[in-house]
Amino acid sequence: MQNTTTLSNGFPPVEPQPVAQKKKRLEWIDAMRGFTMILVVAYHVAQSSFGESFKTSSSMPFLVIFRMPLFFFISGFLAYKASLVWDFRTFVSMSGKKLRVQLVPTVVFATLAAGILSPKPFLDAMEYTYHSLYKGGYWFTLVLLYMLLVYYVFAYLESKLPRKSWIPVTLLFVASLCVYESCYLPKYFSWAWGSKSPRPVWLVDTSLFQLMEYFPFFVFGNIVHRYWSQVQKIMDSKWFYPILVAVVIFFTMDYLKWHNLKFEWRNFSSTMAKFLLLTMVFMYFRHYEKYFTQFTLIGKCLQYIGRRTLDIYMLHYFFLPNLPHIGEFFDQHRRNFAIDTTASIVVALLVIAFSIITSNILRVSPFLKKYLFGR
Repeated sequence: MQNTTTLSNGFPPVEPQPVAQKKKRLEWIDAMRGFTMILVVAYHVAQSSFGESFKTSSSMPFLVIFRMPLFFFISGFLAYKASLVWDFRTFVSMSGKKLRVQLVPTVVFATLAAGILSPKPFLDAMEYTYHSLYKGGYWFTLVLLYMLLVYYVFAYLESKLPRKSWIPVTLLFVASLCVYESCYLPKYFSWAWGSKSPRPVWLVDTSLFQLMEYFPFFVFGNIVHRYWSQVQKIMDSKWFYPILVAVVIFFTMDYLKWHNLKFEWRNFSSTMAKFLLLTMVFMYFRHYEKYFTQFTLIGKCLQYIGRRTLDIYMLHYFFLPNLPHIGEFFDQHRRNFAIDTTASIVVALLVIAFSIITSNILRVSPFLKKYLFGR
């Protein structure tokens, strides 16, 4: 029967319209990004503050395997948005936003670091920074910008295909792996690690070498998000994790200690270790996601760090302490992984705290908040 109820003004009542629900964030992803940021700062503490090296540190060789691959994996995972319509307007808007968010802070803070932290005269420090491969430590945001722009071009072109298919992204992944492998074949490529030929200037000045080195992990994260339902079924199977653990141990040990594979195959162990270790960390955070929500202390803290990674990365170099005596202690007492890692993480947390406090002070200004930290 038709509802004939009317209001006193003679009009029928207006039915409430459903409110569009904002897609809920995966809190454990934010927490995992915070965890990865802690590892990044801890590595810089061990390297710059303690003065450790791969030969003297028991934690650095292990942590360096997967910390940056995991960071780019997360970036690739978050870059995929199933509901986004990739028309030309979206492509221009997304690209312009990332150029501002990534490039402006990189230039500003790299310049400040060159002027404040370098012992060289300012102009000499500037020249050295911008002509170096690692840009005074600020290569990460620049390389992430490259990855996002490459992905936006790919996503826009992919949207023009007549039907959706797994083939384009698979081809992108295979191509990125081929370029990645060229970085470790000094016999054939001048830009490869260990090559006797000088590395091309354009690769050094632009830091495109790191794009070649890390882009496969970005694409891998993107593929995992694209096929999330299928990936979860694989991860939840009984056989997957035990096999993963066994293979991780084998390839990690071969990369760090055994060195069974030689010449061109030598990089195979490190590549497998990188992909498999980041997969283990990813599965760990997913499995224990209830511990990484806003209702737990560790989850709340890690999520906060994970959502302020740009701020922390830009600022943490200014707060790295000079503690060479700690590095000398670990040099004399090697193979103490627990103490070595704990010391680096404790100092890293202090550095992160000072970085966040400084970020909050700068964020008082809407202008600085927008152009220094992208918000």
